[in-house]
Amino acid sequence: MLKKVKRRVTALIIKCFRIKKRRRPSTPQQQPDLPPPPPPPQELTPSTMPHRHHKPSTTPFLFPKTQSTVLPDPSPFFSPNLLSSPLPTNSFFQNFVLKHGDQPEYIHPYLIKSALSSLSICYPPRFSNSAFIYQIFNADLTISATRNTNNGTDVNNIVSSYSDLSVTLDVPGNLRFFLVRGSPFLTCSVTSPTPLSISTIHAILSLTSNGNQTKHIIRLNNNQTWLCYSSSPINLTHSISLLTSDPFSGVIRFAILPDSDPRFETILDRFSTCYPTSGDAVFTKPFCVEYKWEKKGWGELLLLAHPLHQQLLSVDDGNVTVLKDFKYKSIDGDLVGVVGDSWVLRPSQVSVTWHSINGISEEYYPEIVSALVKDVKGLDSTKTTTSSSYFYGKLIARAARLALIAEEVCCPDVIPAVRKYLKETIEPWLEGSFNGNGFFYDPKWGGIVTKQGSVDSGADFGFGVYNDHHYHLGYFLYAIAVLAKIDPAWGRKYRPQAYSLMADFMTLGRREGSYYPRLRNFDLWKLHSWAGGLTEFADGRNQESTSEAINAYYSAALMGLSYGDSQLVSIGSTLATLEIQSSQTWWHVREGDDMYEAEFTRENRVVGVLWANKRDSGLWFAPPDWKECRLGIQVLPLLPITEVLFSDIGHVRDLVQWTMPALEREGVGEGWKGFVYAMEGLYNKDGALEKIRRLNKFDDGNSLSNLLWWIHSRGDGEEEWGGMRGNCWFGHYCH
Repeated sequence: MLKKVKRRVTALIIKCFRIKKRRRPSTPQQQPDLPPPPPPPQELTPSTMPHRHHKPSTTPFLFPKTQSTVLPDPSPFFSPNLLSSPLPTNSFFQNFVLKHGDQPEYIHPYLIKSALSSLSICYPPRFSNSAFIYQIFNADLTISATRNTNNGTDVNNIVSSYSDLSVTLDVPGNLRFFLVRGSPFLTCSVTSPTPLSISTIHAILSLTSNGNQTKHIIRLNNNQTWLCYSSSPINLTHSISLLTSDPFSGVIRFAILPDSDPRFETILDRFSTCYPTSGDAVFTKPFCVEYKWEKKGWGELLLLAHPLHQQLLSVDDGNVTVLKDFKYKSIDGDLVGVVGDSWVLRPSQVSVTWHSINGISEEYYPEIVSALVKDVKGLDSTKTTTSSSYFYGKLIARAARLALIAEEVCCPDVIPAVRKYLKETIEPWLEGSFNGNGFFYDPKWGGIVTKQGSVDSGADFGFGVYNDHHYHLGYFLYAIAVLAKIDPAWGRKYRPQAYSLMADFMTLGRREGSYYPRLRNFDLWKLHSWAGGLTEFADGRNQESTSEAINAYYSAALMGLSYGDSQLVSIGSTLATLEIQSSQTWWHVREGDDMYEAEFTRENRVVGVLWANKRDSGLWFAPPDWKECRLGIQVLPLLPITEVLFSDIGHVRDLVQWTMPALEREGVGEGWKGFVYAMEGLYNKDGALEKIRRLNKFDDGNSLSNLLWWIHSRGDGEEEWGGMRGNCWFGHYCH
């Protein structure tokens, strides 16, 4: 039976990837001083059309509208022309549009602060100890107009445009800053003759200018050297901590000289005349992301790549040149220079599968079936006590796992009970009849909120202010995908609602009139998700549970399998593998790695909360020494794709051994122990199985059936399998 299921899934995927791809709905505006660009590639987008057997709908389903009482007003910070479209709620520039808009954001390699009709730039030093690492903001340079037209009052800096890889910020006094991620230059366009003020909290030791006043070298008393380039002559004079200019119009750029090393000055000189104004990430095929920048000026474009970029960057096509020795320091690892107008990133190929990768030997069926019968017998929708969108989502996803496990161990008799339970628990949320909570649509920012969250910013873990959307909705999508698989008629009936939930965080297009922003949680430059929502944080966005983020995109891909939507399978699979590789790069701490400072690496095997500007060993809900929680929150929910996430068995062993002493602490929950033992099962199957059999409680999203399924699906020789590539059994269709 299992072989038949795998054959059907394989046939579906092969058929899906033969479907013609849709063209992107729009292309970037051409810059006037660049040659006409070639026709844009077709970008894969999740299908928004109904099931192929049904008549197309003219408009997508929308949950009832609500007027939230807790959401902030975006209008003071966005250009009016942007307010008619859905707005980002987990972006890399989120602090610029919350409260006073004056908290810094990390736009590699600089911390940028937008406040008081000015913009400050910092090349941040780091502080580290065994518990956390963070970058320190100092206003190394603050740029503003000496005179502006605001009658002495400070007004907000305004976001006039944004894209996947950039944001354009307009500052009073005719200043427009192109903040492009990974640019070693801060670029400002001064649109009419304006005197400039460039201040610093440090002392200016010297100011050296070239003969035509288009390059200036600024040396500060903190051992920093800054280079200033301008498109036309600018006359700068300085006092102890202030530079001022005569009226200037044109483009002015600032770049720190790494380590004040004169070897790199020639490189910055060479690339100072070409500047990017925006950049987008395009999904042209499965497991492929292409960066494309719009640029002005002349010459070649220089940007910086973080460690995961460097791992995924395709250099074989000759479109880019890597400057390996040209480096900037970063909390995310060394940033290396890359020359080229576009990059192609090729992440590993990972299949989404309903069932285990290795399969289960029939000799283990009886034990799993025995647990299944008991777990399914305990399903009772009338005894559901939670109204939390997060815990409810875990509850229904847990039940959905039971149906798939039953398929895998040839126990179809329990599936009708699971199907009945899923219908009774999911339908009230999709129909708006659930007592105490429900999904609504917020038109202010453009997205789904909950009934409780629309009046209480703390309800549903901040879901109403766009926190953790991919976590909550990912669980719902998993349950819906499974129910649509085992009951296709139900799936067809509720497809519009299912796709509305998916679109909240999986929308790719930027069509006018869209209801949701582009990829609400996923950061196309960092290549992982953020979860902070519309809450101001001094250290920017954050994410705690990478495994729940992976579950969101994995579940979306499964839903694509249920509905025969090849585009959704492709995008969900691609985002899931990017999230996995990001987790392995930045959350998984390996002994001997040089990603983080030695004192942090010695004491940690996994990051607790990862911030844009900080690494924390603690969790939102637990202190650093609760290591079982740190491990568990990066594992749950336990799924077939978890095996890919923890494919480095050497690291898994170190992680489990690092965690085990914490299990001796009084009060450790049985649910957390289950995830530790599951990881131990990757290299010590028999020992982990005995510990799992002795557990008497399980995480609310887990079960004994699921743990036994996990342990008994461990194959032989897994210690030799330490990578991701080659784990895609339809990979030959992808490139």
